Amino acid sequence: MTENPYHEIQAKLRLAQPLPHTADWSAAPDFIGLIIEHTLQVKPGIIVECSSGLTTLVLARCCQINGRGRVISLENGEEYAEKTRQQLKEFGLEEYAQVLFSPLQKVNLDRDYDWYSLEALPEVSIDMLVIDGPPGFIQKNSRYPALPLLFDKFSEQAKVFLDDAGREDEKELVAQWQAEYSCVELEYLEFERGCSVLEINKTN
Repeated sequence: MTENPYHEIQAKLRLAQPLPHTADWSAAPDFIGLIIEHTLQVKPGIIVECSSGLTTLVLARCCQINGRGRVISLENGEEYAEKTRQQLKEFGLEEYAQVLFSPLQKVNLDRDYDWYSLEALPEVSIDMLVIDGPPGFIQKNSRYPALPLLFDKFSEQAKVFLDDAGREDEKELVAQWQAEYSCVELEYLEFERGCSVLEINKTN
């Protein structure tokens, strides 16, 4: 029998209890493995997430292992935000992650989008951004606002990880980002759901 890949992640992070995951909503194991590897290698100071859940737990655990860093998750579902906070407590990781209830609100960029309110986001310099929300069914190119709204908060060299990047909407919005930001380098990974990794280098 093939070992459950989430169990492998649990073992890699030396966690005593199983990771909570669901087939429909949790990030795929290959994507989780990638962000774990980056976090353990680079040891980012501030990690911001669009959406909370399993990734919040594993990133917080990486910060704990590193002895530095903090995760800030933007979550538009109040119930989900509280659930993730409870899971962080159960794993003893609440010191390393903060889940902000960030309801979706209208923002006008090239058009109107519903995107996370940033009112509760503290003044930070973002070293790593993980984008796994808002859900794609809400609107076309649902995750596009992440870069224009957070770009000024990036540190001089930051890394962005976009999940579900194999979908047509995500391909479109990544192309739009590349057209708008000359300092963005893209790597696409043929993961289970596709993953786009963007390197932001403001020093160029």
